[in-house]
Amino acid sequence: MQENKPILIVGLGNPGPEYATTRHNVGFIAVDSFAGNDVSWKSEKNALTVRGEIDGRSVIFAKPQTFMNDSGRAVLALMTFYKIPLENLVVIHDDMDLPNGAVRVKVGGGSAGHNGIKSIDAAVGNEYKRIRIGIGHPRDFESKMDPADWVLGRFTDEQLDGIRKAIDDIKTNGVCF
Repeated sequence: MQENKPILIVGLGNPGPEYATTRHNVGFIAVDSFAGNDVSWKSEKNALTVRGEIDGRSVIFAKPQTFMNDSGRAVLALMTFYKIPLENLVVIHDDMDLPNGAVRVKVGGGSAGHNGIKSIDAAVGNEYKRIRIGIGHPRDFESKMDPADWVLGRFTDEQLDGIRKAIDDIKTNGVCF
């Protein structure tokens, strides 16, 4: 990471109260937790943003407001405006192929069918850090629910506890750097 540039931490999700607590909005839930409760989100470049600091590093938290499938448009606009190099981009998103609450971190790679990641890859390339938070797959819960409906479904209290623990672990372990 370039030390003299801020880190852009993007949480993926869909805008609007009807999506606020859905599995697909794990990225929004994470950046809300990182940014804290007493912040004022600013609307800019098709995203809600707030500046902050983690371990002495300047950070811009962002929640694209373009809907998941068009996240790349907001990410590109923010990176261009703030002159963020690709290596300073961190994207947090849901991953149905990981058990609920599991966390995996990688740089680059494919989208694994995630439309938000596909959009960002098309807009800026794929060599950025991804923090994947598992939301489980319907089959893990013996559900016959369609995966598209699963990601737009809401967590049970137990599942949400697992997500919150994962987010706390990410914060504690400094995974964003």
